[in-house]
Amino acid sequence: MSCLRSSPRDQANPLVPVHQLERALFEQFAEVFPLKVFGYQPDPISYQTAVGWLELLAGLLLVVGPPVLQEISNVLLILLMMGAVFTLVVLKEPLSTYVPAAVCLGLLLLLDSCHFLARTKGAVRCPSKKIPPAHGN
Repeated sequence: MSCLRSSPRDQANPLVPVHQLERALFEQFAEVFPLKVFGYQPDPISYQTAVGWLELLAGLLLVVGPPVLQEISNVLLILLMMGAVFTLVVLKEPLSTYVPAAVCLGLLLLLDSCHFLARTKGAVRCPSKKIPPAHGN
């Protein structure tokens, strides 16, 4: 079982198992879940499991999936990262905590922009030859 040093707030037990830290974090995340406004608050364990599987599957599809599934997984990961940044900002975590999520979000947006530009560049092509003028009286 791996252990991590806990936050300065928990000085009673300086080494806490990772799964306990993650569970405590997702309990906080569930309290500020963005859809809570509409009356939905997920169970922290189910929330953690769903986010983990979504990140894993979307990441794999982004790397090895066909182009359509890559685009879908990119959008899904963008939404997950937006949720992560939102959650950390609402919890008033220090900047160093949500910078990795913000950087990942920026990279995913850049990837999405590149895919969009590649599609539009292929759709709009200028003819390489000049069109001869019409000869009419």
